[in-house]
Amino acid sequence: QVQLVESGGGLVQAGGSLRLSCAASGPIFSANFMGWSRQAPGKQRELVAAISRRGNTNYADAVKGRFTISRDIAKNSVYLQMNSLEPEDTAVYYCSMQTEGRMQYDYWGQGTQVTVSS
Repeated sequence: QVQLVESGGGLVQAGGSLRLSCAASGPIFSANFMGWSRQAPGKQRELVAAISRRGNTNYADAVKGRFTISRDIAKNSVYLQMNSLEPEDTAVYYCSMQTEGRMQYDYWGQGTQVTVSS
C-alpha cells in the first residue's frame, strides 16, 4: 500500500505560479507512471501531466507549455510546476501512481486545492 500526500496548493492571481509536491510513502522508481490530475467543480477528473518510469513526460493540451512535471526518485517525490496560471486552472489537483504491471492509476492522494483569481 502506497500513500501519496500532496502539498503546495493555494490561492494565486492569474499569471502567477505555484509548485505542487507529492510525497510517496514508498519507492516511485518502479512505477509505470506518476501523474497529476485535476477536477474542477462540475467537471470530470482529467489527467494533466504524467512522467513515465523512463522519465518521459506528457501533458494535456490545456497546460502544455505552462506546466512541468518532474520527480526526485531519491526523495520519492513528484512535482508539478505551474506557471502562467489561469482562472480555468482552478481545481483540486491529485497526485497518482500507476504501479508496475497495472494498466491504470491505482493509488491516489487526497488532493490539494488550487484557486486562480482573475
